[in-house]
Amino acid sequence: MSSQQQHLTASEAARALGISLDTLRRWDRTGRIRTERDKANRRLVPAAEVSRLKGRAGAEELSARNRFRGVVRAVEVDGFLARVELDATVPSRVVAIITREAAEELDLRPGREAVAIVKSTSVMVER
Repeated sequence: MSSQQQHLTASEAARALGISLDTLRRWDRTGRIRTERDKANRRLVPAAEVSRLKGRAGAEELSARNRFRGVVRAVEVDGFLARVELDATVPSRVVAIITREAAEELDLRPGREAVAIVKSTSVMVER
């Protein structure tokens, strides 16, 4: 969080929301997220805005075809990356390559529930 305890920098807010900085800028331009500007004209995002957006169920604004709820089948860690296999509850299987740090933060293990979010050619994992 920035020195102003109630605001995050644009980068911090994007990271907290699990989106790219470009997406945050686009959301700002379209009014989806409320931002403020500091004296140097940099975006600051009120912590309440991040909480508001994180509090959403998420699926409300995503199409049904890009979310797969399932169970982690395997997690293979190799250096900096972790390969995660997720057995979706619909007849399909989704494989994601994520960072080792993300796999550890999510505490992914075989048999644990997780969600695969498909974005373009990338697959992200949430729990």
